[in-house]
Amino acid sequence: MAAGTKDDGPAIGIDLGTTYSCVAVWRPVHQRVEVIANDQGNLTTPSCVAFTETWRLIGDAAMNQAAMNPVNTVFDAKRLIGRRFSEESVQGDMKLWPFKVISGRSGRPMIVVKYRGEEKQFAAEEISSMELVKMRETAEAYLGTTVKDAVITVPVYFNDSSGQSTLDAGAIAGLNVTRIINEPSAAAIAYGLGNTSAYGGAKTVLTFDFGGGTLDISVVNIDEGTFTVKATSGDTHLGGEDINNRMELNLDLFSKCIMHVAKCLGDAEMDKSQVHDVVLVGGSTKIPKVQQMLQDFFDGKKLCKKINPDEGVAYGAAVQAAILNGEYNQEEQDFLLLDVTPLSLGIEINDGDMSVVIPRNTTIPGKMDGGYTTIVDNETGIRAIRPYEGEGALTKDNRLLGVFTLTGIPPAPRGVPNFKVTFEIEENGVLKVVAKDRETGNKNSITIASDKGGLSKYEIDRMVRDANKCKSEEKKQMKNVKEERG
Repeated sequence: MAAGTKDDGPAIGIDLGTTYSCVAVWRPVHQRVEVIANDQGNLTTPSCVAFTETWRLIGDAAMNQAAMNPVNTVFDAKRLIGRRFSEESVQGDMKLWPFKVISGRSGRPMIVVKYRGEEKQFAAEEISSMELVKMRETAEAYLGTTVKDAVITVPVYFNDSSGQSTLDAGAIAGLNVTRIINEPSAAAIAYGLGNTSAYGGAKTVLTFDFGGGTLDISVVNIDEGTFTVKATSGDTHLGGEDINNRMELNLDLFSKCIMHVAKCLGDAEMDKSQVHDVVLVGGSTKIPKVQQMLQDFFDGKKLCKKINPDEGVAYGAAVQAAILNGEYNQEEQDFLLLDVTPLSLGIEINDGDMSVVIPRNTTIPGKMDGGYTTIVDNETGIRAIRPYEGEGALTKDNRLLGVFTLTGIPPAPRGVPNFKVTFEIEENGVLKVVAKDRETGNKNSITIASDKGGLSKYEIDRMVRDANKCKSEEKKQMKNVKEERG
């Protein structure tokens, strides 16, 4: 992720939602955020792409014809991005989708549609990139200039692979993604900028982001313009769509939401009485039962509804984008966002145990290390280091991030060799793992970013070419239609 500058034009914030997306921009002249309406005059756009015999449709146009063309109308790409075809959640969702999904290279799910008389396969990153292009073009039409830089929001519990795949989608869409931030963190920014009292002293808010596909909760401390995320909780597969897809009562799903609120407070080591405001974000927070259960949990506290639940995340992302490219310069409101890592990071020991080096909810950027030794007498001079992310006590229940080796460990009785493993996670989520033998000084490392979990550079370049070809064909088709109409 490269930092943008003012010379690159305005930077935008994009809430790439499961069901709807939204784009916003910081306007330096007016010192405020503007949420941008699409070509239909709507401030949110359906996260939906349709393919027909002649056209590719995105947003409202795709949604409007879905009933007549269900097998070629794709939605919920966010529930596929960065995942494997074999995952339980993917298999469950496939039973509800009218479009076809198959297993592609390396087990990546591929969406199959018929477009212009031919069968085509698209990765979830490609579908998401089409939605991002729609957001970019919406902003460009309003601003009257080219847009390159963007901050994109993701759910709290997106794993490393899903986050990287979102970056890939941005690259395919021709965007320089300057940063990816968690959705409830963006909502907290929107709350903080909309409440000047939040700058009058330390304040703790709980953001409850319940959208169409995900639940994201964060406890955030706001103090003199510094937003410090204390803890997060959530579910990447709990949203309004899950409620719609069930015929029985949904009380257990609502109760699950409250369970995550309690868990988030517990991780932050806070009592609910210490929360100053409960901020509602996401369309599903409009459900009266959800509001009632939240209010009951917080002993009757009035819920904060000052920010638009459909626009708050894009609003916060726009502010973060403006800061990163130097457009946000309000002297009276310094700004710093300190986020956390949502999943624990560690290495495999004892043939399958997870040894945590960086616990979940650790502030990033951050750096922590752990000391390790051998468990076998005269172990060979090569040691495999396997970093994982997840909360399982066993690595088989967690996600492998990569493998590298530490060589030159002198043979010795078990427990004698002493080596250190350091995890360093940067602000943009890039993780570096270094292993060093304390006796010999030998060390090796792995950087886990674009080389893990996402698309290869070759695949991204191919998808960019395909997208440009598709755009060119559509322009040619549009020209022919206009000429035929005289």
